[in-house]
Amino acid sequence: MTSPFLDTPTAGRVGLIEARLRAALDPVHLQIADDSAQHAGHAGASEGGHYSVQIVSTRFAGANRVARHRLVYDALADAMQRGIHALAISAYTPEEFASLPLSRDR
Repeated sequence: MTSPFLDTPTAGRVGLIEARLRAALDPVHLQIADDSAQHAGHAGASEGGHYSVQIVSTRFAGANRVARHRLVYDALADAMQRGIHALAISAYTPEEFASLPLSRDR
């Protein structure tokens, strides 16, 4: 079974994650990092990549942390099953993000 995510060259996978998150959540800020190299040799690392996502969207208003993560996972559903081994998510509303200290999480 093929996967659009797995069929995309490694360098393009961040772009695919970005496109899906932008389409689903219309973020005002989105930062994605491929952390896979930091996990080389780790059990399961060969099954998919490790990524970190910082996303700011008005769609998170009124949603708790679990609901926000669910929205991100839903946007990446097939990649989460075939291609993403681990995903670290920092999800904020614009107001929450604006109130973060500049030295933290930016």
